[in-house]
Amino acid sequence: MSANRYDKGHAAACQGKSARDVTGREARGPPPGVPLPAGGVPSSMERTILHADMDAFYASVEQRDRPELRGRPVVVGGSPEGRGVVAAASYEARAHGVRSAMPMSRALRLCPQAVRVPPRFDRYGEVSRQVMAVFRAMTPLVEPLSLDEAFLDITARMDVFGGAAAAGRWLKDQVRRATALNVSVGAGTNKTVAKIASDAGKPDGLVVVPPGGERAFLAPMPIRALWGVGPKAEAVLVAAGIRTIGELAEADRGRLDRLIGSRGALLRDLACGIDERPVEPVRARKSVGAETTFARDLADGGELRAALARLAEEVGVRLREKRLRARTVVLKLRYANFRTVTRRTTRAEPTDDTEVIRQAASALLDGIVGPGERFRLLGVQCGQLAGHAEESQLRLWPRGT
Repeated sequence: MSANRYDKGHAAACQGKSARDVTGREARGPPPGVPLPAGGVPSSMERTILHADMDAFYASVEQRDRPELRGRPVVVGGSPEGRGVVAAASYEARAHGVRSAMPMSRALRLCPQAVRVPPRFDRYGEVSRQVMAVFRAMTPLVEPLSLDEAFLDITARMDVFGGAAAAGRWLKDQVRRATALNVSVGAGTNKTVAKIASDAGKPDGLVVVPPGGERAFLAPMPIRALWGVGPKAEAVLVAAGIRTIGELAEADRGRLDRLIGSRGALLRDLACGIDERPVEPVRARKSVGAETTFARDLADGGELRAALARLAEEVGVRLREKRLRARTVVLKLRYANFRTVTRRTTRAEPTDDTEVIRQAASALLDGIVGPGERFRLLGVQCGQLAGHAEESQLRLWPRGT
């Protein structure tokens, strides 16, 4: 089966359909480490950006490592007694309505037969390094967004791979060979299109949006598929009769400014398939962080604090993996209205201890939250690193979120 494409000539026939390519092995492509073509990228060449996103990553790793879990609904996260939340859910669990960031107690009510597995962040980090190594064997232009997803700019490799579809199949095949896991891949001329394309093909999909087909591909998608459109912005736009990305692209700029303020112009450009952001490769970092966006806005309480503990654990694991310690702990908090604040504290002695990081971040959170306030994103970052600081840091602090 070949990769589904959203071509201009038959865009109408493709609108709204899922697209996938699960074959992979027939794709031609170079061996790892093929050098970039001499002379760089011609200025006239269309960009080709891939968004690669592992399918139900934590849960898939557990199912791979424990064969008895394969085909069964699996939820990864803390215990319901401890007010744990779902860190990941297998597709078998998702079929019952289970989603990430959901309280574990609710998840187990929705799917009583689910198997709850405590998270193993050390293991997920190990598999993530294997995945990222495959990505970097394809191109040095890799921008990780989290442990399990990244953007890849393969513009300079297109002649080597023979097209975006062949490149996507090669990448899927190499990830499967290296990890026995599936990755969904979207290809397009920019980040927005590639990201939405990979989501459209999940699970185990490959969706290629050719140059010139961006607007037709995006048009039937719900507006919530666009980065920057959260629940509140979606509600405002839907109330104004703007339900799809195509309707957003056609909306009057002045009207959008009145509805959602200064973000209106940016969102309209994205809806039109215009996104000039470059893929920014990760280099040596001066900090290690993790963040999460909640499925729904949270008030202060057990669920928010459990998410904070999970983030502190992720950061602590990565510090220890890199043999690093941090003096500064930074808390990042985004309110339901998209206002973002950061607070930091600095210790006299550096640490890589999860509990010390959690306590510092929790104290910072205590100084921010107020009655009735709700939050959509939480992040923990550690800086002023001591140890092998020359080593590259795994970046889990996405820009622009």
